Amino acid sequence: MPKFMYKAVNPSGMPFKGTLEAQSFQQAMDELKREGYWITELMDQSQSILHREIKFGGPKVKVQQFTLFCRQLATLYKSGVSMVDSVKALADQMESKEFRGILTEVAASMQQGTQMSEAASKYPTVFSGIFINMLRAGEISGNLDEMLNRLAVFYEKEHYTREKVKSAMVYPVIMGILTVVVVTLMMLFVIPNYVASFQSMGLQLPLPTRMVIAVSDWIVSYWYAIPVIVLAPSLLLALLKRHPKGPYWIDYAKLRIPIFGKLLHKQAIARFSRTFSSLFTAAIPMLQALSLVSSVTGNVVVGKVIEDARDGLVGGKSITDPFRHSWLFPPMVVQMMSVGEQSGALDTMLEKVADFYEADVDAMTDRLKSMLEPLMIVVLAGIVGAIVLAVMLPTFEMMKNGVVPIN
Repeated sequence: MPKFMYKAVNPSGMPFKGTLEAQSFQQAMDELKREGYWITELMDQSQSILHREIKFGGPKVKVQQFTLFCRQLATLYKSGVSMVDSVKALADQMESKEFRGILTEVAASMQQGTQMSEAASKYPTVFSGIFINMLRAGEISGNLDEMLNRLAVFYEKEHYTREKVKSAMVYPVIMGILTVVVVTLMMLFVIPNYVASFQSMGLQLPLPTRMVIAVSDWIVSYWYAIPVIVLAPSLLLALLKRHPKGPYWIDYAKLRIPIFGKLLHKQAIARFSRTFSSLFTAAIPMLQALSLVSSVTGNVVVGKVIEDARDGLVGGKSITDPFRHSWLFPPMVVQMMSVGEQSGALDTMLEKVADFYEADVDAMTDRLKSMLEPLMIVVLAGIVGAIVLAVMLPTFEMMKNGVVPIN
C-alpha cells in the first residue's frame, strides 16, 4: 500500500507532519480530514524529486499584505467599528484577489455568528496558528482590541526584521551573479578573439595567460555545462531536504556560515523571544505556546531546542534548563528568562530580549551593507582585472622586447 507524507494543522492550530498508508491521494485526504486536520501538503513518499508536491489549504498571502491587514484591523476595531464591518471594509480595499476572497468568506461566516478565530482557522496557510490562538484568547478574555494591537506590533516587527536580513543578503547574491555573468561573457566572446593573434605568432605565453586561455576554451566547448554547475547546489539542497535529518543539517550549516550565520542566529533569537512573549501575554497554555514557537523560528536547530524545553516542562523541569545547555541561547537570554520565570514576568523579560536582538539585527545589517558594497565591488574589479592583466601580459613582454603586435 502506498505511503504518503503530509503536513497538517490540527484544530488547535498546532502544525505537525507524518506519514500514513492509503490506496490513493483521495483516500489519504479523506482520512486526514475525518480526524479534523487541515492539510497543507500531501505527497506520495515514492515520488522522486522531479515530481511536484500537491498542496492544499488555499493560497498564501504576502507577509507585507498580511502585516498591513493586521494593523488596519486593529485600528478599525479600536475606533469602534465592529469586527465584521472591519473585515468587510478591509476585504473591499484589498489588492490581492485571493486575500480579498478569503476575507469576504471570513466576514460571511462571522455574519452567521461564527467567531473570527474559528472562521480564520479554515485558512491555515493564510492565518497562522499564532494569529488564530491570540485572536481566540482576545475573544475569550474580552481584550480583543489589545490583542489585535499586539498582533499588529508582532507582525510589524517580524516583517521589519526579516526585510532587514534580506536586504543585507541580497547585495552579495546580486554581485555574485553579476561576477559570474561578466566572467562568462569575457571568456566566451572577448578572450578568444584577443588571444588568437598571439597563438598564431607561436609565442611562448606566460602561465597566467595560458590558464585564462584554458578556462576560456573549456567554457566555449562546454558552455552548456554552466547552467548545470550553477543549479547543482540548489538541486543538492533539494535532495538533502528529502532526508529525514536534511533540514536540520542545512539549518545547522546556515548558523555556522561566517558573519551571515551570526546574523541568522540573532534573527532566530529575536523571533523566538517576540513570538513567545506575545503568546505568553495572550495567556496561551505554556505547552501549546512552545509548540507554536518551535514551528515559527525559521530554523530547525533552534526549534529542536524549544521542543526539548517543551518535553522537559512536561517532565516537571524548569523551562530554562534546555536553553541553558544549548550554545544557541546566550547566557544573557537564559538569565533573563530565568528571572522572568521566577518573578512571573516572563513575557516582559522576553519582550526586552526581543527588543535588544531586533535592534542588534538592525545595526548589524546596516554595518554589513556598508562593508559589503565596497568589498564586493573590489572583488568583482579584482577578478576582471586579473583576467585582463593575464591577457595583456604577452603584449607587455613583446613591448619590452621591442616587438609591436600587428592586429
